[in-house]
Amino acid sequence: MSQSICSTGLRWLWLVVVVLIIDLGSKYLILQNFALGDTVPLFPSLNLHYARNYGAAFSFLADSGGWQRWFFAGIAIGISVILMVMMYRSKATQKLNNIAYALIIGGALGNLFDRLWHGFVVDMIDF
Repeated sequence: MSQSICSTGLRWLWLVVVVLIIDLGSKYLILQNFALGDTVPLFPSLNLHYARNYGAAFSFLADSGGWQRWFFAGIAIGISVILMVMMYRSKATQKLNNIAYALIIGGALGNLFDRLWHGFVVDMIDF
């Protein structure tokens, strides 16, 4: 029996869209206003710093010849699909889980866009 989307965790997909807009918008601002390597201090231990990440977290596999672009794109798609299935199977009232899934999906889709459009992920947070 099919469920109404509003009764499942998919009710929280609006948050994926919000996260994706913020993610892509902030990266667009960095690309338009920063040269590669530029840094602007925000707080004593937090800077905006434009970097290109060709790998995964902490540039893991960044210099592996290009195959990692498609590998990590596939992982982003797979994780997004799995989490959406988990959202569909959960109740809309399981707020914490669904919010966490939506935040992860939004970030994964933002990075997926970067990988497919630019060939790298735009990074900007420096501690």
